[in-house]
Amino acid sequence: MKVRVKLQKKVDESYDLLIGKCSPAALGKQIVADGFGKSYCVVTDSRVSELFGKKLVSSIKGAGAKAELVVFPAGEANKNMKTVSLVLEQMLGFGFDRQSCVVALGGGIVGDVAGFCASIYLRGIRFVQVPTTLLAMVDSSIGGKTGVNLSGGKNSAGTFSQPKRVYICPEFLEGLGKEEIASGLAEVVKHAVLTDPKYFAFLEKNTKKILSLDRKTLATLIVKNCEIKARVVEKDEKEGNYRQVVNFGHTIGHAIEVLGKYKKFRHGEAISIGMVAEAQISRLLGLMGEDEVEKTRSLLHKIGLPVRLPREKKYSFARIIAATKKDKKAKNGKAYYALPARIGRMHSQGGSFAVAVSDDIVMSALEAVK
Repeated sequence: MKVRVKLQKKVDESYDLLIGKCSPAALGKQIVADGFGKSYCVVTDSRVSELFGKKLVSSIKGAGAKAELVVFPAGEANKNMKTVSLVLEQMLGFGFDRQSCVVALGGGIVGDVAGFCASIYLRGIRFVQVPTTLLAMVDSSIGGKTGVNLSGGKNSAGTFSQPKRVYICPEFLEGLGKEEIASGLAEVVKHAVLTDPKYFAFLEKNTKKILSLDRKTLATLIVKNCEIKARVVEKDEKEGNYRQVVNFGHTIGHAIEVLGKYKKFRHGEAISIGMVAEAQISRLLGLMGEDEVEKTRSLLHKIGLPVRLPREKKYSFARIIAATKKDKKAKNGKAYYALPARIGRMHSQGGSFAVAVSDDIVMSALEAVK
């Protein structure tokens, strides 16, 4: 005797990225008008809470909806299961139900944590993203990756859960420091290397305007990056193959973050070093030309990002290689890399965009960036 449970589904999870001028006060009214929930849980960190959190909650309440603020300690070191438990308990204490909506207000850490909590609270409720950093606006808020770090690996626990909408307000960037802007630009450079040599040239030409937050140039940059990330996600939502191209720089970059316990480098800073090292891997494999490796390194350096490994013992080549093998992208004890064939095109091997690389090649690449 056999009983079959039929669960074939066709689901449309498309959503809009709304890019434009807005303020916390106006944004709250827009979120309520869009009607993604009957009540709203604004999840943010202790840093963003003081800047924008209370204003957004007040705006949502002013538009006639229930809203509460849930805050967790800022910093990558708090992107963990303890924080998830803290957020979920507060959500339950406030009485949020399945008709509620989470508002992820903050940078990439907030987006990952809040999205993860929304995806598992009461077995899943809706959420929207309100990124407040450049990195989150151009990359992490788009695509539905959520999650937290475990002691041995970055983003080792998480879900794929798409937001209902992403509200991108460039005005949030005006209070950020230069280091935070530069960190976000690491992902911008990554997108250019992945897909578009003309866009890479645009970044080279307009670096000063971008760093000074020239509004017209910044608007062009944000829209272009959103388009790039959206097309990647559309092709491969759950990173079965093609979406792995966005991991360029992240295998070694994540290892650097883990070894530094998320304290020495911002995410974009670690990814910058990772991109330079992985571009060297590509060169050693006969893919990327030396001139294009140098162009990539030079642009990252011009932006103000680190392009060399720190000299501390904790970042020894052996420790970096060992950490890459614990990365969530590792398989059967081997680290895998997304490698550019040239600026504007990614390499695939046997149809796969994730390539296993020998320790000797990785060691030589790390030697080139020490």
